[in-house]
Amino acid sequence: MDYTQVCKCFYLSFLVLAGICYPCSGASQVIKAVKEMVIMSCEYNISVEELERVRIYWQKDRDMVLSVTPGSRKVWPEYKNRTMIDITNNLSIVILDLRLSDMGKYDCVVQKFEKGSYKLEHLTSVTLSVRAYFPKPSITASEIPSSNIRRITCSTSGGFPEPHLFWLENTKELNAINTTVSQDPETKLYSVSSELDFNVTSNHSFVCLIKYGDLTVSQTYNWQTRCAQRRRERRNEEGLEMERMSPIL
Repeated sequence: MDYTQVCKCFYLSFLVLAGICYPCSGASQVIKAVKEMVIMSCEYNISVEELERVRIYWQKDRDMVLSVTPGSRKVWPEYKNRTMIDITNNLSIVILDLRLSDMGKYDCVVQKFEKGSYKLEHLTSVTLSVRAYFPKPSITASEIPSSNIRRITCSTSGGFPEPHLFWLENTKELNAINTTVSQDPETKLYSVSSELDFNVTSNHSFVCLIKYGDLTVSQTYNWQTRCAQRRRERRNEEGLEMERMSPIL
């Protein structure tokens, strides 16, 4: 790493003494889900005795998260009651009950007191990705009075990013009705639902497929006409009867 590359590591100008550069480690990446816990390492060990001579800062996208200075520890409001630092484990930051808003690049900065002033001792970065997985959708059915049409509704909620819902039969996309996508203004999580009408006089196997980002989740709904159901019931009854009549060897 040449001098220019090293200096680029230290964009935190308020923490770096002018004209001084130190080696920094590359950014690592962590992927977690909403509501989970994450532990991100600063990759730097110090003893309890050294705490009197160092300052430790964790920040996200240049916004402060947590600081440890001689005689003081502070957690910023958005992270209060769910964020702590593990001094004995590489100065790791621990965040509980993850939210989508926690996504971003986290920097750990360690300053050490030397010759009358604090100088940058260590800097490392961790990129946190937070995912919200949609649960398997549910499909409910309702009849339309005085017709051979049945309506099914597919829905799921609590995922991210924005979902796209498709109805399929034999891999062919069908025309849905009343497809809605909404986002909770506080949690930023999405909900999606869609309806499909079909004729009950034919057998069907529908797939409700939901795509979000590079992930998918689906549910299948099978429909058989009454005649097909009766034939299947007769076959089951005949199979049971044959089992009863089979001789025991």
